[in-house]
Amino acid sequence: MEIGRYHWMYPGSKNHQYHPVPTLGDRASPLSSPGCFECCIKCLGGVPYASLVATILCFSGVALFCGCGHVALAGTVAILEQHFSTNASDHALLSEVIQLMQYVIYGIASFFFLYGIILLAEGFYTTSAVKELHGEFKTTACGRCISGMFVFLTYVLGVAWLGVFGFSAVPVFMFYNIWSTCEVIKSPQTNGTTGVEQICVDIRQYGIIPWNAFPGKICGSALENICNTNEFYMSYHLFIVACAGAGATVIALIHFLMILSSNWAYLKDASKMQAYQDIKAKEEQELQDIQSRSKEQLNSYT
Repeated sequence: MEIGRYHWMYPGSKNHQYHPVPTLGDRASPLSSPGCFECCIKCLGGVPYASLVATILCFSGVALFCGCGHVALAGTVAILEQHFSTNASDHALLSEVIQLMQYVIYGIASFFFLYGIILLAEGFYTTSAVKELHGEFKTTACGRCISGMFVFLTYVLGVAWLGVFGFSAVPVFMFYNIWSTCEVIKSPQTNGTTGVEQICVDIRQYGIIPWNAFPGKICGSALENICNTNEFYMSYHLFIVACAGAGATVIALIHFLMILSSNWAYLKDASKMQAYQDIKAKEEQELQDIQSRSKEQLNSYT
């Protein structure tokens, strides 16, 4: 039995066949294999780049707003306690509100982290490239309802973030007024004159502390010293960055809204096409049944 396995080695064997050994030039190179390359191209084509860009912009904007806003609020409380309101009972309500806003910032960061991932996943499952990659698909009423819900929720969040963007500009305006007043004090025209001490900033006029707060108003060189502190410098610039982060988040939500609206319209058209194909397939099946029955009746007569 073992000898019979090698009968092809002898010329006299009846089952002898010659198989030429491929040369090195005839062998296919691993790099020329289209399998891996085509798979990579399909995977890259299945990425929803619009949703990916919107997600990155949303994460960046929310991170800037939450991180910088949290630190800037803490610095603002420190400036008020040290310079504008020495009595703790005068700004007790403001301290509670700022502490509550800091907790709200934690919630906003957590919510938008999850919401951005959900919208990115929704973009993956509704992009046309993924549908072409995985073949024919069928939409359901539940899927279209979920897409419509995302459109509505993103619209509401976009309107809410417009309000947040406007609200975040208020502390920037306040700090800018204080900084511009300090620049007037530092200018050569007013430096060294007696009118410097008459240039003041009354923080009570913004309504963040009551009118009976002491001192509430800082003038002259004392105001210049406040502008030179690290708390003022950091809080001012962090509020600017937080405002820019809120603006970036608004742009990201508008971008998401356009993407979700396009995806919802695509799913709606796909559902109509699916219904048309189902009706067409049903009619073709009924026609085939009629033809088969008619052939059977003709065969029975013959």
